[in-house]
Amino acid sequence: MALYRERGVVLRTYKLGEADRIVSFVTEGKGKVRAVAKGVRKTRSRFGGRLEPTSHLQVQFYEGRGDLDIVTQAESIKAFRNIREDLDRFAKAIVFLEAVDQMSEEGQPAPQFYKMLVGALSTLDDADSALIVPAFLLKLLASEGFSPTLDRCVIGGESGVELVAFDVDRGGAVCVDHRRGRTVSRECLAVMRAILGGGLGTVLEVPVSQVTHEVDALVNRLYEHHLERRLRSAHLLDRIRP
Repeated sequence: MALYRERGVVLRTYKLGEADRIVSFVTEGKGKVRAVAKGVRKTRSRFGGRLEPTSHLQVQFYEGRGDLDIVTQAESIKAFRNIREDLDRFAKAIVFLEAVDQMSEEGQPAPQFYKMLVGALSTLDDADSALIVPAFLLKLLASEGFSPTLDRCVIGGESGVELVAFDVDRGGAVCVDHRRGRTVSRECLAVMRAILGGGLGTVLEVPVSQVTHEVDALVNRLYEHHLERRLRSAHLLDRIRP
């Protein structure tokens, strides 16, 4: 048994008994950690209000005997107040949290997930963007080796040809001769290339349009195909959008 400290972001919480809560974190050094926060649902809890989804914290844990550790201290690093006070931003942040929760494994260090999540939350807290969710999901996939083929036909391998569709099964764009999958616009492919090619700053300034909706739908489909899991928060976000 030992104490350890980690920087982490709260991914989700569950009620446990009458006063406790199970909190799932993605941490900088230990990957995903699930821990019991005792008494945090009581009104006089010392740090219950800090242990909410999106909170960025310095946390002290006590190693448990089984799958659950115990939270003994939690100090706020950043609360992301703009996200908390804006329903649309908060809904987008929840997509980030669910995606990282799905892709990370308990006890498997994954500092890239922690860094990407903190960066995405900081960007969203500073300014909202129509493309911040698909940009995050696409870069998350790329970090795990699932970067789609966007500059040539994924079936024939030809470059310099018109790409007219996207084959999710093959993971890339296809030309007229090998057309299969869903139709895709040149603008959509250009945005996806920019996200993965260092043009994220410009992409995040793109206003809501048919292209942003197309990119969002395609990246969401690509993500769910690779993980073979439904991204529930993304579908909820679609419902609350105007």
